[in-house]
Amino acid sequence: MTTSAPEHIRWLRNTAPYINAHRGKTFVLMLGGAVAQHKNFPNIIHDIALLNSLGVRLVLIHGSRLQVDERLTHAGLESVFHGGLRITDNAAMEHVKDAAGSLRAQIEALLSMGLPNSPMQGSRIRVCSGNFVTARPIGVVSGIDFHHTGKVRRVDADGINQQLADGSIVLLSPLGYSPTGEIFNLALEDIAVQCAAAIGADKLVLFGSEAGALNDNGALIRQCAAGEIDALAVAEPQQASLLQSAKRACLADVDRCHIISYADDCALLQELFTHDGCGTLVANDEYEVSCEASIDDVGGILELIEPLEREGALVKRSRELLETEIRQFRLLVRDGRIIACAALYPFPDDGCGEIACIVSHPDYRGGKRGQRLLKALEQEARKLGLERVFVLTTQTAHWFIEQGFVEANQDRLPGAKQSLYNLQRNSKVFVKNL
Repeated sequence: MTTSAPEHIRWLRNTAPYINAHRGKTFVLMLGGAVAQHKNFPNIIHDIALLNSLGVRLVLIHGSRLQVDERLTHAGLESVFHGGLRITDNAAMEHVKDAAGSLRAQIEALLSMGLPNSPMQGSRIRVCSGNFVTARPIGVVSGIDFHHTGKVRRVDADGINQQLADGSIVLLSPLGYSPTGEIFNLALEDIAVQCAAAIGADKLVLFGSEAGALNDNGALIRQCAAGEIDALAVAEPQQASLLQSAKRACLADVDRCHIISYADDCALLQELFTHDGCGTLVANDEYEVSCEASIDDVGGILELIEPLEREGALVKRSRELLETEIRQFRLLVRDGRIIACAALYPFPDDGCGEIACIVSHPDYRGGKRGQRLLKALEQEARKLGLERVFVLTTQTAHWFIEQGFVEANQDRLPGAKQSLYNLQRNSKVFVKNL
């Protein structure tokens, strides 16, 4: 189905907050060897070029496991692994260097494209590769000599950040170098996590064969906190490995990691420039943050509550009134967007408080966000020494009953509230003891 021009424009408008948020940020992209062999790889390169043109600082880290396997098979040599790591002897090392160098050159060539009538016309991207990773040998583990397989010892963060500041894309191969002049074969995940942590990356993007991490029922895990990963039921080994890499990065102070598909066209842009993305987001904190409202949130709250005010489900609040009452509100914020709100108005002399204006954005209803905000406000009421909370509602009585509220007469309201009771709305009163 062809998308009309106005829809394109609206989509572009909706991406503006993300364009502004991502400009000047540092993203590390981990591209396994399978990515380069997929037919969608040129589209990923085009999307990377677009990120670069939008001012995102990019570090690309490519793997080459499949390419090395092919070279070893062609040479009549066996691929030997132990604990998920390749044992790289002298013969294998030659093919590791050949595969890594060849793939690096291929990526550099694709990023150098600038043909007319192509997505990269006029892009003029500068790519920088180099000895940014210092490595050490793994050595002998449980009697197994890993030879030229190594671990990351240090990442030249200053050098990488200097190249990023100059506008270059930094491209790293799965190789590390020692002060003695040796070359080591490194695990792609090790470089990606260590590099993202060392340079203070804002995001680590991990490409896999699926849309993201799938649970044991085959459903996409939309988001999770790093601390929840070990409890997730993920059967597919590659997805489980990507989740563990994301967890390691988050624990090393990378704010967010994204697991997306290298097979789906536009997955990178959809994940980064839409509200819900298309893959799995792993964060070192809650994806949806509960926080107190400030004066800067007035516009977002008004946008959230105005549709319900028009329907008569909420009492209309002017901007001026909302500004004076803003400290009574608590919010759920998702990716910088207010998606739910609620307010607590204390009546300390009467030992009670009013819960009001519990609203979730239509796109995010059904996720128990109202319950989450209600619990937060009930906890706040307890801290204030209040003994009960009450609500006035015309349309959501059953929901409040499910949350433990009991219908009551108007005389249960504090005196100040009784004098303001709107007979025309004929709201029902519900009370909950704390």
